Amino acid sequence: MSGSLPAEAISSLDHFEDSELPCVVNSMFEVSAVNAEPVLKQIAEALYASRLAAVLIGNAAAALHGAPVTTLDFDFMFRKTPTNLRKLKILADKLGGHILKPYYPLSDLYRLVNEDRGLQLDFMSSLHGVKSFAGLRSRATQVYFGSHPLWVADLEDIIRSKRALGRPKDRAVLEILEKTRNEKEKEKA
Repeated sequence: MSGSLPAEAISSLDHFEDSELPCVVNSMFEVSAVNAEPVLKQIAEALYASRLAAVLIGNAAAALHGAPVTTLDFDFMFRKTPTNLRKLKILADKLGGHILKPYYPLSDLYRLVNEDRGLQLDFMSSLHGVKSFAGLRSRATQVYFGSHPLWVADLEDIIRSKRALGRPKDRAVLEILEKTRNEKEKEKA
């Protein structure tokens, strides 16, 4: 069995506006809208409790800007200091997870995982296309989940980062992100 949609199901989606989230059903599986708000609320609460300053970036942040994109993880930029590394461990405890340093022994990527919940948060101290954490945060927006804020990167920073990375998966969403940005700019005018 294949996990891809049959051609007729894909072509039947052409009449939907970008902002609509259809539920597609076939004999193999059902796809419907996903609500990440409960998880984001827990992340915001844990970031607040651990006092770790971090900015949400990547597709999760883009989705909060209204881009019709998906992701399985949450990417953050933070300042890598001894104090913040201790706070990252506190955050992992609050979320019932642990910290890994995957793939690149010399990289600045710290992965917080909770396998039981399928939760993955990636923390990076440097980000392609972004000069500094301070600059990123100065352009970010606070979005409240419950009573705690989550800093969300500006869509332009997300686009700049994905363009600078240049990976196929990043290039694949650039047009969608740029269209979202353009639509948001039209709404402001």
